[in-house]
Amino acid sequence: MTKLLKRFWREEDGMGTVEIVIIIAVLVGLALIFRDAIIEFATGVMDELFANEQINSDVNVSNIRSENAIQ
Repeated sequence: MTKLLKRFWREEDGMGTVEIVIIIAVLVGLALIFRDAIIEFATGVMDELFANEQINSDVNVSNIRSENAIQ
């Protein structure tokens, strides 16, 4: 029984999965922290690329922030 437990403890098969989950959690956390900066950057890029005012007004930072407030 102890040999089985020791062998189970030394196996590292699931370590890749755990590392990927931690990396994804960190990226999601950073995206939430820098949410306003990311939205402003995307809005600035769209202002430069598209001349259509409707597209630019749809991604207005204040509209996105007020409609999707974190509760």
